[in-house]
Amino acid sequence: MSYEFILIELETGNVKIKLRPDLAPNHVQRIVELAEEGFYDGVVFHRVIPDFMAQTGDPTGTGTGSSDKPNLKAEFSDEKHTRGIASMARSSDPNSANSQFFICYNDASWLDGQYTIWGEVIEGMELIDGLKKGTDQSGMVQDPDKMIKVRPQ
Repeated sequence: MSYEFILIELETGNVKIKLRPDLAPNHVQRIVELAEEGFYDGVVFHRVIPDFMAQTGDPTGTGTGSSDKPNLKAEFSDEKHTRGIASMARSSDPNSANSQFFICYNDASWLDGQYTIWGEVIEGMELIDGLKKGTDQSGMVQDPDKMIKVRPQ
C-alpha cells in the first residue's frame, strides 16, 4: 500500500508529515514500515535543541538506540533543511541512518546534502514547537514528551 503521510499523535494533538519518496524512497519505506509495526509508539523526543531541532526514534531514549533492521544507505538530495523538514539522524558514518529522525525548528543549512530528508510537517508544527527542550548543550531532555502513536496514512 502506498502512503502519503505519517501521523504522529502527541498528548497535545496530531502532527502530520508529508512523505517525500521522490527524495528518499528507501528512508520513506523504513519510516512507514516502522510506523506500521508500532515501533515508534511511546518513543520520546530525547534530544530537543531550541531554534534547531527535535529528535526522536530511539526506543531506548538515550540517542544510541535503533531498530533491529539494517542501517540505510544515504539518500542525500538538494532539498534544504528548513523549518518543518523531517530528516534522518545518523552517526558520523553517512550510511548509518536507521530509525532516528529529527524535525527542524529553523533553517539548518549546514545539514544540507549531509542528512537524508524524508518528509515535511504540514500540520501541527506548533505542537513540535511546544515540546520540552533540553537544558544543556547536548539537548538531552529530562522527562521528555513522547509520541503516543505513529501511523502511516
